[in-house]
Amino acid sequence: MTQHRSAAPPQSTAGQTSSRAVTVRRRGRYRAPAVLLAPFFVLFAACTLIPIGYAAYLSLFTEQQSGLGFGGSTTVFTGLGNYTRALGDAAFRTGFLTIAQYCLLYIPLMIGVSLLLALLLDSTLARARRFFQLALFLPHAVPGIIAALIWMYLYTPGISPVIGALESFGTRPDLLGRPLPAVVNIALWEWVGYNMVIFYAALQAIPREVLEAAVVDGAGPLRTALNIKVPLIRASLTMVGLFTVIGSLQLFTEPMILHGTAPSVISSWTPNMYAYTAAFERNDYGLAAASSVLLALVAALLSFVVTRVSRNRSDRRAEATA
Repeated sequence: MTQHRSAAPPQSTAGQTSSRAVTVRRRGRYRAPAVLLAPFFVLFAACTLIPIGYAAYLSLFTEQQSGLGFGGSTTVFTGLGNYTRALGDAAFRTGFLTIAQYCLLYIPLMIGVSLLLALLLDSTLARARRFFQLALFLPHAVPGIIAALIWMYLYTPGISPVIGALESFGTRPDLLGRPLPAVVNIALWEWVGYNMVIFYAALQAIPREVLEAAVVDGAGPLRTALNIKVPLIRASLTMVGLFTVIGSLQLFTEPMILHGTAPSVISSWTPNMYAYTAAFERNDYGLAAASSVLLALVAALLSFVVTRVSRNRSDRRAEATA
């Protein structure tokens, strides 16, 4: 009798087929994320990496007048010469000192007021939450230039109704004579509502069971807010603090608008204003590019320090609770 047997495929062929299937499956797994992330990386390269690279390239060159100044200018490679000029300029170094003073005054006020408003909205006694969220967020919807123009109008003597009302009581405030509080006030008006929304969203994500357990244990509203809610939204506090530090280093719009009213008081007030002055008033694009690159390096360094410090604190608290 003849027996018919089905021929089994060789093991090597089966192994190749399975490996190809795994490869196709992996490609399909990473294809969708790659397609979705491609627009971000294209925009990130076009709007961030390429401008930074071009600024670094410009910072290595400078324009020099040839002859007696009648033959035009020539581009000369200077290497790190523009960086040396920027670091040796007292106006550039003073800009970082001004930013440090601005951060010491602005960041605690901004985080404190935003957190306080978020805790008040999250409390059980709050009414009309949606209305107050919208009302507090509306100033952030106003563009920075418009906000600075509004406050410049309120700061200018002779046309400001606020200063006119204060003068009627016998006081003559010089709000622009001290630009630091004036700029901090504008920034607070713009950003408190925005950060309040971030904190409020983080507070809403806290499990209600945790808050109910605190109430059962006898914790009052103040103790619940300080010992339960604030520690649980520490990640949001760190994120807001990091973004605020980076944004403070890029401060430009508010002091630049106020410069039109008080040019003798607010000149090269920040590193960004120094770069703007070097580029568009002195036409020294190499110096402006070098100062911009230095500012970007300082921002990256501060971001690393803030992230590392917050991570170390989180690790220590995790070890302590464990």
